[in-house]
Amino acid sequence: MSTTSDNMKAAFAGESQANQKYRAFAKKAEKDGFPNVARLFRTTAEAERIHAEGHLASMEGIGSTAENLQAAIDGETYEYKEMYPPMVDQAKTDDHAAQKMFGYALDAEAVHAELYALALEAVKKGKDLEGVEFYLCPVCGYIELGRPTDKCLICGTKPQKFVLV
Repeated sequence: MSTTSDNMKAAFAGESQANQKYRAFAKKAEKDGFPNVARLFRTTAEAERIHAEGHLASMEGIGSTAENLQAAIDGETYEYKEMYPPMVDQAKTDDHAAQKMFGYALDAEAVHAELYALALEAVKKGKDLEGVEFYLCPVCGYIELGRPTDKCLICGTKPQKFVLV
């Protein structure tokens, strides 16, 4: 028998996945020449995000900024140390195309954990990160502090392809 806590976790996961799926569907609809269908997907994705955030709040999953940063560090560290390594190995064994993105994610998650640790250090001192611009590699998810001058350290994407966030 499911508990309300179990149901909230399942609902949060489902709504979060729907958000991402619909965002991807919107990109495809846009490329296929259906801008209004793309807008429908994006609007629904935003609705799913609202649901997910509500479920997360109900689970008391949003703490102080320092607590949230520590949770992010813990999550990213788990992903690059425990979750992705066996996934990469299995995809290699299976000679599956997923090995590429699993590998990208593994390497990028380590960088994300480092960046969150820098932010946590600042927040613990009562400060924000200062003078920082975040550039995102649109291929692998690597984050560069400041404008990149060299290719992506993970996937080799050219610096001019990075997106300022």
